[in-house]
Amino acid sequence: MSSTAQATQKFVSIQEVRDGIAIMKDGSMRGIIMASSVNFSLKSQEEKQSILMQFQNFLNSLDFTVQIIVQSRRLDVGPYAALLEKRYKEQTIDLLKIQIQEYIDFVKKFTDEHNIMVKSFFLVVPYAQAMTKQAGSTFSMFSGKKSASVEKASFEETVAQLEQRVAVVMGGLSACGIRSVQLGTKEVTELFYGLFNPGDTEKQIKMQ
Repeated sequence: MSSTAQATQKFVSIQEVRDGIAIMKDGSMRGIIMASSVNFSLKSQEEKQSILMQFQNFLNSLDFTVQIIVQSRRLDVGPYAALLEKRYKEQTIDLLKIQIQEYIDFVKKFTDEHNIMVKSFFLVVPYAQAMTKQAGSTFSMFSGKKSASVEKASFEETVAQLEQRVAVVMGGLSACGIRSVQLGTKEVTELFYGLFNPGDTEKQIKMQ
């Protein structure tokens, strides 16, 4: 491992990702939930008030802290454009080929001229066996300060406690009309890779 990689790891508090769980260097864990959005502007005044009340009740019902992350990324039309290019090459009707090419040009021009952003919403649910509860405190996703190994038996017990919290959060989101899914190992790894390598082309995590 290069010295640059080793130096970079000193600033990352994640020890490993196992079974979709981010294990921190201090032994605590994080479960990560991806949530859908709600088109608030299309709701009636009564619906807006209901959603706000449901979300307020959801937050007040939690006896542990959660971290809400809103990630904004510029829309990458590369994969979509590549798919259209493939369809263009497979098309045998000249008129349709012309229309596909015109559409490809339109999509590329539109996205170049307009800064189209895609927002993703995540909730980070923490758990540590010896965690001090403080009302209103913030449990940072990168708060680990000391290194600690997670034994297998302890890992399974801690994961069970964490999964209960994740289920509570997902249930609260569902009551607000928000779909959610817990990220697996692959999705968590891709998420953190994108966070630490913003210059690379990130992969889009799909909502099931």
